[in-house]
Amino acid sequence: MAIKTDINYPHEYLPLPQRTGLGYQPVSPVHRTKLTSGRARQRRLYTSTPTQAGVTWIFTDVQSQLFASWFRDVLVDSTKWFNMRIRAPIGLDDYACRFTDIYQGPTLVGFGRWQFTATLELWERPILPPGWGEFPDLIAGQSIIDLAMNREWPEA
Repeated sequence: MAIKTDINYPHEYLPLPQRTGLGYQPVSPVHRTKLTSGRARQRRLYTSTPTQAGVTWIFTDVQSQLFASWFRDVLVDSTKWFNMRIRAPIGLDDYACRFTDIYQGPTLVGFGRWQFTATLELWERPILPPGWGEFPDLIAGQSIIDLAMNREWPEA
């Protein structure tokens, strides 16, 4: 179940987070119970697994002002969920996010450039939808399928 939010990251005014330093850390969906025999029993607790992502932005003076104001006023200092386009191994897509706490920065990184870093909580792991794991050939061969569709098949 995806979360619904009407708040969007202001993509028309602010850049996406930098690709370098972008890392994902999913929360484990596994519950492990130790048994007296020394073995353990494992089971999945839930299918909707939140993921934390470390992000970094480089903003101009004006973008820095907009970002800090948007964070304070629209996100109510990180308490609201919002939609944001993020790059993941499955490509660029929109994800429901919220800040885990206030951002770090601004830090001056050049003439008129400011760096902000933060940790985002994504509602879902940025992976393929359920069921795709049963078709490894399609996943592994997706570049061939993409080439065939774009080169060999005419546009409708």
